[in-house]
Amino acid sequence: MSRPSPPSVVFKEDSAPRQISLALQGGGSHGAFTWGVLDTLLSDRRLEIAGLSGASAGAVNAVAVAHGFAKGGENYDDRARLARETLARVWRGVAGLGSLGSMAQGIARMLTSGWSSDAVSASGAFSDAMSRWMSPYQSNPLDFNPLRRLLDAEIDFEAIGGLQHPRVFISATQVRTGRAEIFHGRRLTLQALMASTCLPQMFQAVEIDDQHYWDGGFSSNPPLAPLIDACDSRDIVLVQLNPMSRDPLPQTVQEIAERVNELNFNASLLSQMRSIDFINRLIARGALVEAEGYKSVRLHRIDGGKAMQELSAASKLSADTAMMEKLFGEGAAAAATWLGKHFDAIGSKGTIDIHRDYVGAGYRT
Repeated sequence: MSRPSPPSVVFKEDSAPRQISLALQGGGSHGAFTWGVLDTLLSDRRLEIAGLSGASAGAVNAVAVAHGFAKGGENYDDRARLARETLARVWRGVAGLGSLGSMAQGIARMLTSGWSSDAVSASGAFSDAMSRWMSPYQSNPLDFNPLRRLLDAEIDFEAIGGLQHPRVFISATQVRTGRAEIFHGRRLTLQALMASTCLPQMFQAVEIDDQHYWDGGFSSNPPLAPLIDACDSRDIVLVQLNPMSRDPLPQTVQEIAERVNELNFNASLLSQMRSIDFINRLIARGALVEAEGYKSVRLHRIDGGKAMQELSAASKLSADTAMMEKLFGEGAAAAATWLGKHFDAIGSKGTIDIHRDYVGAGYRT
């Protein structure tokens, strides 16, 4: 897969880099957009990444970056360069899984939210129908998952376990309780990453320490609290793949099912944003003191805008190389545009209206 060169950036050699943390939403093959965003941010020497969090495909992206920082030596530029190279290898590998034919649908679904579409191939439609009548314990009794082999080959999880900077967190959903489980440090293993990307329609629940887990997108997509609690930077950049709003009104069975699924996978983000907005407002009016365990957070967002909204749900199932390359380019351009508009705000103010975009008028207290 060829890769567009990231847009050039202008920086002052004597300026200290500005720290940000990155929260990476899951979104299947659309995670290639996040790959492009990360490639641009990692190329900008004005920035330093203090933390990463992710769910599902966002977790894959976060772990790929972590591998580069864990294995790239002491120099930040070298570590960032290896992170970019690792991201490229992983996404080329995901695209290469398309050569497996119908198995690519299973991999894509594992990375997505299990969306179906009448635009998929006949074999994909048959697989979707089978998943409605058979659980993965019946249809895939050996729990075969070629993505596991790809990630095992590309990622040094032992090295990531000892990584201190940036801090890395991925989420999975505990099946029994429905709560989010955050894996980091030595607990961030290949098994944990497979848990974060485990869709119950396609794969058997992942067992870790006698507990069973499904996709992290169900409970924390992406996890924001660890970035607030454990990272020095107050600036969190959300890379959002799932649109918050859709037009026109869904009316067909397929459109309704897709929108319901999209709402489900945005629900945890809305809840976290409400909490952040509430804490920020309490601190601003002096009702809470930051020294007592709370701190205000400056939130930012990079998303695909109208271009991402125009992508069909079916495209989340695609392992098409051309589509992923296009998404990579769009992500790189979106990150460059965001930097051009908002770089000066890093360290001083947030660049999104949390209350307007995520909370709503009826929630203010």
